[in-house]
Amino acid sequence: MRNKGRFLLSNRGRKAVIVGLVVFAAAGVLIDRSRIAELYRPVPTSDTALVADIDKYHEKTSTVINVVDGDTIDIDIPDGQYDRTRIRLLGIDTPELHGEKVEYFGLEASLEAERLCMNKEVMVLLDLERSRCHYGRLLAYVKLPGEKILNEEMIKSGHAYADLRFEHPEYEKYKQLQKTARQQKKGLWEEVRQEQLPDWLRRKRPDMNLGN
Repeated sequence: MRNKGRFLLSNRGRKAVIVGLVVFAAAGVLIDRSRIAELYRPVPTSDTALVADIDKYHEKTSTVINVVDGDTIDIDIPDGQYDRTRIRLLGIDTPELHGEKVEYFGLEASLEAERLCMNKEVMVLLDLERSRCHYGRLLAYVKLPGEKILNEEMIKSGHAYADLRFEHPEYEKYKQLQKTARQQKKGLWEEVRQEQLPDWLRRKRPDMNLGN
């Protein structure tokens, strides 16, 4: 009986060890997934910085003093150590103009943004939940003289893609604006080929039928 008792205890011990290992492995998978998710999650603006940005920029007017490319501009408000604030237009992405890979329609997008806003007085409108991107640039919608929104005008004319990577207050509206621009073959949509789309869009929408 003594031997039988030891055998039963050993089985129970083995079961406990196996259960423990399964739980440990599952926890490891969850941790790994959470770490992976963290890598791709937009970095949130701290509450203090967000409040400061809202107070400084939201619904305030300034002048556009430089157009970096189709989706990035500078306004004449100092930002930290810089004598200007760099704005990444929220909810849109335009073809790359700088660096090793100049993408199709990058120059046209930059020239269109310059035509619409350079040297003009604009109003900055922030997402009240997040005001900065990974690189510290201000994320904003930019209202032009006459009440039009620069971000929207760039999509409507086919000079920008609706950025489908991150949620923002106008996400659904911008998707629809892009759909209309595509249907009407505005701007880049007239001749762009699948391989000329930005990498993120080809990954996000591998099934996109450009109709040409």
